[in-house]
Amino acid sequence: MTTEFVLAGGCFWCLDAAYRALDGIEDVVSGYTGGTVPNPSYELVCTGTTGHAEAVKVIFDEDTIPAEVILDVFFTIHDPRQLNRQGNDIGTQYRSAMFYKGEDQRILFEQKMAEASEHWGGEITTSLEPLGDFYEAEDYHQDFFRKNPDQGYCLAVAVPKVMKVRQGFAKFLKVPA
Repeated sequence: MTTEFVLAGGCFWCLDAAYRALDGIEDVVSGYTGGTVPNPSYELVCTGTTGHAEAVKVIFDEDTIPAEVILDVFFTIHDPRQLNRQGNDIGTQYRSAMFYKGEDQRILFEQKMAEASEHWGGEITTSLEPLGDFYEAEDYHQDFFRKNPDQGYCLAVAVPKVMKVRQGFAKFLKVPA
């Protein structure tokens, strides 16, 4: 069964790279959601005035990878205690957020947020928001890590997150063809 989650946890390049390492991921689409301006550009979102978060739409096969694992990965690859930032990426566009589509997703997301709060030793800042419009980011943001493996940000920030996923979720990694 194909399922879609829309998640925001800092720069979408890192989330994209980490999820693409997992078996059962059918696609990851970087984009913007949670804001008020229709069809925003990256430059506009970066001003912090649109209300959008950099987010990824993770499209996966639940028969291959459980929904709970997708959310466990989410809470592993970013620090949900940081308000409106991840490391040196600062602004509301880098907030930790889960955008639910329907009551079932809202309930599941709430359960995983409660588990994450226990895991992280207390309060997390992750927001739970209904999914509104999701706008795909510009083409150069899609699958950025694979296209730019030697880029400085990828080496310094994305690689450690991908390595965390490889170590913590080894049984869900894609098997090389």
